[in-house]
Amino acid sequence: MNAKLVLVVACALVDADGRVLLAQRPPGKTMAGLWEFPGGKIEDGERPEETLIRELKEELGISVKEACLAPLTFASHAYPDFHLLMPLYVCRRWEETVSATESQRLAWVKPNRLRDYDMPPADVPLVSHLIALL
Repeated sequence: MNAKLVLVVACALVDADGRVLLAQRPPGKTMAGLWEFPGGKIEDGERPEETLIRELKEELGISVKEACLAPLTFASHAYPDFHLLMPLYVCRRWEETVSATESQRLAWVKPNRLRDYDMPPADVPLVSHLIALL
């Protein structure tokens, strides 16, 4: 079977207290109610870093410089209708204050509490990498 490959990129924003930002998927979206790392779909001709800079501005109202995005790991997960490939970056520096510009719920979470949040299957294996880093 040839599943469609979907490329998305995610970011673990880490604040000065070592907490990681999670965003809750809003009602009406696939996997609504689950918590995920902010990010989004990579558009044609866009590099992952460009996608994150765009998505973090749109979703959270913050400005991130490419030099502040550090690749950590990636997820490769087969969903029933597609295969997801998702690099995860870590960012500790940004400008402006994080806000829910798309009315999504946000939570700053200590790394050892990340497993307390229901996440999409592709995000779950990323948590152990973050815990090891932080």
